[in-house]
Amino acid sequence: MSLLTWNDGHYLLDGQPYRIVSGAIHYFRVVPEYWKDRLLKLKACGFNTVETYIAWNMHEPKEGEFVFDGMADVVSFIELAGELGLHVIVRPSPFICAEWEFGGLPAWLLAYSELQLRCCDPLYLSKVDRYYDELIPRLVPLLSTHGGPILAVQVENEYGSYGNDSSYLRYMRNGLLSRGVDVLLFTSDGPTDEMLLGGTLEDVHATVNFGSCAEESFRKYREYRSEEPLMVMEYWNGWFDHWMEDHHVRDAEDVAGVLDDILTHGSSLNMYMFHGGTNFGFYNGANHIVAYEPTTTSYDYDAPLTEWGDTTAKFEAVRSVLGKHGFAPTCPLPEPIPKISYGKVALMERAELFTASNLEKLSEPVNSVCVQPMEKLGQSYGFIMYSTYVQGPRSRQKLYIEGVRDRAQVFLDGQVLGVIERWNPQPLELSIPAGGAQLDILVENMGRINYGPLIRDPKGILDGVRIDNQLQYNWTIRTLPLEPGTMASLEYKEQTVEKQEAAALSGLPGFYRGCFEAEEIGDTFLRFDGWNKGVAWINGFNLGRYWNAGPQRALYIPGPLLRKGRNELVLFELHGCAETCEIELVNCPDLGRTSAVDDAVLNFVQEDSL
Repeated sequence: MSLLTWNDGHYLLDGQPYRIVSGAIHYFRVVPEYWKDRLLKLKACGFNTVETYIAWNMHEPKEGEFVFDGMADVVSFIELAGELGLHVIVRPSPFICAEWEFGGLPAWLLAYSELQLRCCDPLYLSKVDRYYDELIPRLVPLLSTHGGPILAVQVENEYGSYGNDSSYLRYMRNGLLSRGVDVLLFTSDGPTDEMLLGGTLEDVHATVNFGSCAEESFRKYREYRSEEPLMVMEYWNGWFDHWMEDHHVRDAEDVAGVLDDILTHGSSLNMYMFHGGTNFGFYNGANHIVAYEPTTTSYDYDAPLTEWGDTTAKFEAVRSVLGKHGFAPTCPLPEPIPKISYGKVALMERAELFTASNLEKLSEPVNSVCVQPMEKLGQSYGFIMYSTYVQGPRSRQKLYIEGVRDRAQVFLDGQVLGVIERWNPQPLELSIPAGGAQLDILVENMGRINYGPLIRDPKGILDGVRIDNQLQYNWTIRTLPLEPGTMASLEYKEQTVEKQEAAALSGLPGFYRGCFEAEEIGDTFLRFDGWNKGVAWINGFNLGRYWNAGPQRALYIPGPLLRKGRNELVLFELHGCAETCEIELVNCPDLGRTSAVDDAVLNFVQEDSL
């Protein structure tokens, strides 16, 4: 048994002075086979603690159905950390931000129109309580007071950036206590008056988050908490990326300098991130500061450990500073994981989306007078298609989609009409012949907003479709979550050279499949040069999105997702295949063009999100 407490501005572990030097690793962004490698590298850098969020949407993807195995096996991750000699900080707040889809909240919450998020709304609290009744009993045996590695548990996450319902914070605190959480509880917020006023409770330890300006941040914190230990719960040492922007990088010496400053002040810290990992599947989040900005598949974060687990100059700089302050490595550094180039893979089989048989295999149609968001139809992620028949004649009118979330491809009688995007919702011109025409709208959910006041972010078409001023009614809607069970039943056809060229020219969405042989297993990277936009799967595992808008130019494939012998690769390409219908698996990453992170970016959470 161990107990972390504090007194007179210092942490005490079993009554002895203690400093927390933690690094963030999210179990849900790393394949389980690599958890040990990443945790050992944390120890080898000099850290004594690992911190992880717990993502509610990973554990209750469908209402009332709980998942705690595979990449969602948080118990095994914490147990492993303890076995390796690491302490653990757990942040199970219903909302985690983390650049993760909907900030970790499950999308099915949005099916309840009356439900209010992150406050003392009885309906919302009832959903949280049911989840915590499943989650917290799994964590209690892992608390340090029960002989486990968990030293501290978070009450809510950066709540002062969102609201000021102190009754809600007390409810969350009491919910942890009543379920047996008897270790140190804490909150974490940015170091501003607004955030420290709205996000803290007087009788709960408060911590702060920032990426630079340590002296100023600690000064503001001390205005509110003069006796408590200094703790930077998130020291942002890099940054995340959005599609259509640059890959963010931060100089290693700058990171080391701020780290040295934090430690010189006597503060404990949690480095966010030590290892970022990957937003596999449809789990990337999005921001909305000025406009909607979806996060890339890579969550490399320019962290000390890369997305693929290699050490960096930043790792060495951080290790040097930790050593200067008395935190030495406690294990040898594991060897790098092999990277293998498997070469080019021809995707010679194609399954068209717009065929009746494939659409029937992927979903059942729902007839609706009005368009509806996907959550109202029981869907959380992926794509949704709206179809209707438009009477003619109409000449050179404008098609508007009101409330597109997030990117709509529009087709008229099976031909590409254009794209309407949330960040650029310009209408499309269309003409309808006298006999009428079929209108199909394929909408991609590109990730729900994970931070700020706009997190309530339903997907699909929210308000309606109109041609000029006339709203269109009577729709057939197909949900397309693209789950493994339905994907396996698609009907593929072998492509000739002529069919490849026709598919490339048509611009129509379709699934492309190919296989390759692997004699040895290692990490690899899928380059999508020549392809446009879509989603990739390896052996049925959803790797995430690709997009030629950049910055990311290759998707990371961890070796454990491969198998010796035959491997299957599938792309759902939204705009027609590359001319050669090939991809290449290479032994080096490509996160794209870079730009430096500055203090304004690092402290954006301290600014007005609107």
